[in-house]
Amino acid sequence: MSTVIFRKGLDLKDAVAATLAKDYHSAIVDDLIGHGFRRVRGRLTIHLAREFGFCYGVDRAVDYAYQTRKRFPDRTVYLTGEIIHNPHVNDNLRAAGIRFLSDAGEPREPLGAQAVIILPAFGVTVHALAAYDRLGCTLVDTTCGSVLNVWKNVKRYAQDGYTALIHGKVRHEETLATASQVLKYPGGRYLVVLNRDQASRVCSYIERGGDRDAFLAEFRDMASEGFDPDRDLRHIGLANQTTMLMSESLNIGEMFRQAMCARFGEAALGDHFRAFDTICTATQDRQDAVETLLDRETLDLMIVVGGYNSSNTRNLAKICAARLQTYHVADADALRSASEIRHRLIDAPSGGAGQEVAGSGWLPAAGTVRIGLTAGASTPNNIIGQVVQRLERFAAVADGA
Repeated sequence: MSTVIFRKGLDLKDAVAATLAKDYHSAIVDDLIGHGFRRVRGRLTIHLAREFGFCYGVDRAVDYAYQTRKRFPDRTVYLTGEIIHNPHVNDNLRAAGIRFLSDAGEPREPLGAQAVIILPAFGVTVHALAAYDRLGCTLVDTTCGSVLNVWKNVKRYAQDGYTALIHGKVRHEETLATASQVLKYPGGRYLVVLNRDQASRVCSYIERGGDRDAFLAEFRDMASEGFDPDRDLRHIGLANQTTMLMSESLNIGEMFRQAMCARFGEAALGDHFRAFDTICTATQDRQDAVETLLDRETLDLMIVVGGYNSSNTRNLAKICAARLQTYHVADADALRSASEIRHRLIDAPSGGAGQEVAGSGWLPAAGTVRIGLTAGASTPNNIIGQVVQRLERFAAVADGA
């Protein structure tokens, strides 16, 4: 059986363009952009960050999924899991007849060589890709170019005997896929750290050593099999999940550079420490844009729109929450009334809709209101437009208009 792989679309971009526009376009968002990313209706002014919503990689992945359904109308089309972290987009694909292997009741592996498998923007593990290849499935690979860039660097680390130190969420699809790339090489090693606290403990071990068993107990589920901190922290190369908070990734990188320098000396640093820029430009652009918005405008509150399991959306919310009252909402339905809102707590642990809580008194009842707005890279324009409509309606109601 021979596997057919599509990595550059299926030559049906024009054929699905109208459907994509119908499902995800927003005239309201066009109006915001056309008026300097600002919209005034009555007492309400909305300021939209200049980089927001679908990034190139997400737009490409969704486009390829629609093309796949069009190209293979009579074959079973599967997605390995969510194509992106947005429930509306994923539900649209289910409605189009695309089956999700991650859904309850679906097979753990697709059945038969006639299956068409869409690989999501996050990529898949080396093990999963090998399984699909053995089945001779047709593959449509939508893996984002920024993710591929991270893979290139961690593979280079493994080839040269360096442990890949990955700043990311160990159970996130992208981090799982990135870590698996390291294991393609004999002796390949990885360690995943979530935040500065975990990074600090690893740095302390690098500099001063410590209780090996305690280290392994803490990081057992975050490290490659057979990981030995006394051996595998002598040569490290940094990488990150592309959707992490840029400032945190940079800070963690500097922590490890200083730790390796303290352990081995400045002169020998190049033999023990490597770092390449693997921060996604789209993630960085959205974070920079919201910082600029907060610097330039005086706002009463900030609304961040996107899936609750979207890492890049949660990080946008964290940036905003450090400056002013911020609500991370999944969609317009989260805005229940002029007084009630359903939102995700900014510092809640990773999770889905179960992280949503109720809030009240979120919208000032009278006077001018200035709201900042942005959206994660997996949020389509139509969802953003619906949020704007809801904001305008509730602002008018609260003011008695």
